[in-house]
Amino acid sequence: MSIQWAPLLPIIDAHQRFVISSHVRPDADAIGSEIGLASLLRSLGKSVQIINHSPTPANLFFLDPTKDVKQLGVTATIADIVAAEVHFIVDTSSWIQLNDVGKAMRESPALRVVIDHHVSADDLGATEFKDVKCEATGSLIFDLAQFLKIDLPAEAATALFAAIATDTGWFRFSAVTSQTMTRIARLMEYGAVPAAIFRELYEQASIARMHLVGRALSRMVLDCDGELAYVSIPWSDFEETGAVSSDTEDLVNECLKITGTRGAFIAIEMQSKQVKVSFRSRTEGLDVAQIAEQFGGGGHRQAAGATLPGPLSESIEKARKAMTEKILSLRSSAAKP
Repeated sequence: MSIQWAPLLPIIDAHQRFVISSHVRPDADAIGSEIGLASLLRSLGKSVQIINHSPTPANLFFLDPTKDVKQLGVTATIADIVAAEVHFIVDTSSWIQLNDVGKAMRESPALRVVIDHHVSADDLGATEFKDVKCEATGSLIFDLAQFLKIDLPAEAATALFAAIATDTGWFRFSAVTSQTMTRIARLMEYGAVPAAIFRELYEQASIARMHLVGRALSRMVLDCDGELAYVSIPWSDFEETGAVSSDTEDLVNECLKITGTRGAFIAIEMQSKQVKVSFRSRTEGLDVAQIAEQFGGGGHRQAAGATLPGPLSESIEKARKAMTEKILSLRSSAAKP
C-alpha cells in the first residue's frame, strides 16, 4: 500500500511547533524515524522537539550524538509537550506504548499525526499515515522525504538506514522487497555507511551483555515437539551481570536458529517485576500480533510484544500456553483433508 502524503502538507504548513514521540523502550526504528522526521521538519523551518518516555538505549547513542532525543521528566517537561501545535507519533499506534508522554498528549489541544507500520492500533484521535506491509517506519519517513523533495543530511540518512536495517534483521526478513533496497541505495548516496552502522549496532557489546546472553541461552526450552522455543531472564541476571535492558535486543531471535522451530518468545523480568514478553514467528499462519493483543500488546504478524504484570513464572506460563495453543491449532488445521 502506498501512502498518500498530500493530506499531511496543510498540517505542516499551518503550524510551527512540533513534538515527535515514539514508544517506550525505543529501538532503532523508533529513534531513527524520530531523527529523520525532525530533520525534514527543521529543513522546512519548523521548531521541533523529540520527547520520549524512556531514555535512548546506549547502543543507539551513535544515532544521536547531540542528544536531540529528550526524556520526559529528565530533559523535557509536560509543558514542552502541551505547548506543541502538532504531535507526531512514530512507530506505534498504542496509548500504552506512549506511557506518560501519551498522558500529556491527551491534555493538549494539539493535532496528532501517526506515522506507523504496525498492525495493532488504538484510536489515538490522530490523522494516520500507515502502511502495515511496509518493513519499517524509517522507510515511511524516507518516502515522506522523497515526496517533499528534501535531500537528507548524512546524519538523518544514517538514522533511517539503521531504522530499516534493524527492523528487517539486516534485510533478511520476508517484508524486504526490491523497494527496500532502492531506499537503502538512496540512503547510502546521502551518506549512510553500512559497515560503520553495522559495527555500531552489532559489534559494540559489553562483557556484561555476553554474560547475560550466556545465561539466557543456557535456559532455552523447547516445547510443542520442538516447534516452540523460549528463554527467560529474571531481574537478578541484570543485577549479577551488570547488563542493562537494551542488552536483550534481538536475543529472542536466537530461538529461531533451532531447526524445526516455528515460533519463539523471550520473557524479561523488569525491576518493577512486570514482565516484557517478545514474540516471534517464522510461519505465515502463526500471527503473534494476535497473541500479544491478548495481553494488551501488539505489533506485527511475525514480531510482537506485550507487558505482563508478573510474576515471571506466571508470565512465562501464560505466554507458553498462548503460543502452544496457536501452534497446535495450526498443526490441526494442516492435518485436515
